[in-house]
Amino acid sequence: MKAKFLMLTLLLFAMKPLHAQILKGTVGEAGSSDRIPGAFIRDINSTEVAVSDKKGNFELKTDSGHVLVFYSPGYVPDTLFLIDMKPKNVRLVMEGIVLREVNITARKGFNPREEYADVYRKSKVYALSPSTWFSQEGRNARRLKKFFDREEQERHVDQVYTRAYVSSLVPLKGSDLEDFMFMFRPTYVYITANNGPSLVVYVNDSYKKFMALPPEKRKMPKLQADTTQ
Repeated sequence: MKAKFLMLTLLLFAMKPLHAQILKGTVGEAGSSDRIPGAFIRDINSTEVAVSDKKGNFELKTDSGHVLVFYSPGYVPDTLFLIDMKPKNVRLVMEGIVLREVNITARKGFNPREEYADVYRKSKVYALSPSTWFSQEGRNARRLKKFFDREEQERHVDQVYTRAYVSSLVPLKGSDLEDFMFMFRPTYVYITANNGPSLVVYVNDSYKKFMALPPEKRKMPKLQADTTQ
């Protein structure tokens, strides 16, 4: 009897971490009061993911002791080790082209349709199932799907609009090249609708516009240090 009781106690103790709690918080831009909608949050200790809403708020099933990754296109990814479950205010720093290319390369093998197949399933809306329209789970899944779709588009742009390609067309180097690429980055729609020669024309025309700007306007503004806690 004692052995059975001990085994039951150990089993219940082992199962306790499985009951994740809900962490709430906001994602914003470092150095400003702006919130970041559509930011991706991932618990690397589990398969739980979330996306911030239009006001930058998020909710995620997780637990203390876990590590979260926060990411949004155009910002440097950041990690957070959860000491407690108090609401978090995460501030992301805007990134440059060089950092973005490194990060995209690291995520090159990421296939959300395989890794998060459940998200795509839950994002579907069925005419005869009103719960798929209005449920919180369905809305969260659709936000995640939009994030994954946008991220795939951004990766495609990065694969075409590379530093090596652009530097072969314009005489810019270093930070000047990075600023130019950031300021005149083509959209996914443009990349997919135009062929190679059209992209060459776009880069050359953009270079003329870039050089026509006053020197101080050719630099991306420096980010002020974030003093928020």
